[in-house]
Amino acid sequence: MSINPIEYGLQNVVTDETKSYIKKVLQLIEKNEVTKEEADWITKETVDGFRENVNPGFLEYRKTVTQGGQFAAVEWSDNGSCFKDVNGKEYIDCLGGFGIYNVGHRNPKVVKAVENQLKRQALHSQDLLDPLRAMLAKILEQITPGDLKYSFFTNSGTESVEAALKLVKMYSDRTTIISTTRSFHGKTLGALSATAKGMFRKPFLPLIPGFKHLPFGDIEAMRTAFQTSAAVGEDIAAVLLEPIQGEGGIILPPPEYLRQVRELCDEYGALLVFDEVQTGMGRTGRMFASELYGVVPDILCLAKAFGGGVIPAGAVVAKEKVFKSFFPNPFMHTTTFGGNPLACAAAIATIDVLLEENLPERAGEIGRYFLEELRMAGIGHEDKIMEIRGIGLMIGIEFHRDEVGYEVSKGMFDDGVLVAGTLINSKTIRIEPPLTISKEDVDRVISTFRQVLSRTMA
Repeated sequence: MSINPIEYGLQNVVTDETKSYIKKVLQLIEKNEVTKEEADWITKETVDGFRENVNPGFLEYRKTVTQGGQFAAVEWSDNGSCFKDVNGKEYIDCLGGFGIYNVGHRNPKVVKAVENQLKRQALHSQDLLDPLRAMLAKILEQITPGDLKYSFFTNSGTESVEAALKLVKMYSDRTTIISTTRSFHGKTLGALSATAKGMFRKPFLPLIPGFKHLPFGDIEAMRTAFQTSAAVGEDIAAVLLEPIQGEGGIILPPPEYLRQVRELCDEYGALLVFDEVQTGMGRTGRMFASELYGVVPDILCLAKAFGGGVIPAGAVVAKEKVFKSFFPNPFMHTTTFGGNPLACAAAIATIDVLLEENLPERAGEIGRYFLEELRMAGIGHEDKIMEIRGIGLMIGIEFHRDEVGYEVSKGMFDDGVLVAGTLINSKTIRIEPPLTISKEDVDRVISTFRQVLSRTMA
């Protein structure tokens, strides 16, 4: 017997009003510019939609972007190092989507590669061999440090970490994984088990067992953990680290720390996993931050800027001795959209831009200037600023109090510069602009910072 879904209240009847609403939204998508009336409508629909259908918490979280009587700024378009809100106001992007836009917003070479691929094929059949995945994997073998060789492609950073954790678990029968305090590796359950912040972890306890958190940068604590774990028969399977902690507040390791961790891993037969989701793709002055410290991990996690700020994309690159556990059954870990043709086209074009325009080197050079000038601007404000630190175009400004950082972020936004705090260390705001940012825009950011700082109370 068939069931009438309308009779049982199982089917919503789509109204003409809903159909008209969909058409209106699609028509707006076609537009490069909108009228004042359209901008007002978009703003209202966005705020109402977040409150009623997305998550009203975002409206409170994003209160730093309230400006000029407008309840919330609504972004609409972007290009280069900047984006515009729906009312046409332009902002210099020093948040960079948490490190997405290394090659700039809508880099024309990346957009062209994606458009060209889209004309031919968007997604693959899942059964035949897709060529761009093979070609991108070959490129990654050639540009990553040491003997990293095989790649698995993902859609995001947390997925890259999840894949890395599975590789670790298949490599040996060991189950203990070391992470560090102030670390951030994602929010899916496996990655969250490695992430440090209690606020993100507590609602989902118990998480994946076997994780230990040690102080970042403390090699003696790391050495003791290896020794004691071996003594009680719980040998360390892997150490998972961000070479430079991003969400922890742009925390650089002691100069020899990563090399010493590598030596401990080799001594005790553990794997070393570097989460370069935020530090990779040229941000720190080298293509990968691991190169700054002369250390080759066994597994390298990438995402964020990997897709060029155009397509979500990520990757896990591993040594053959690690990755070969996936050889007998390549379906042990899969993802429908990871490594799709559009994402691979974007990643290949992104790497091309980074290499051809020497963007990692440029990030190092302009980053040194940026850091020095920010520090100069901070002189006389030691009662507000604890430290300004960083490397390349990955810079953190840590304040003595959360409230000061909030006021500086809001003031800079009002003056047309977007910055934001980090997820683990709320007293620190990050400066992570596109690696293509012009010196003129850097100078404008510094000037804005100086002016906002002078009118912010300690």
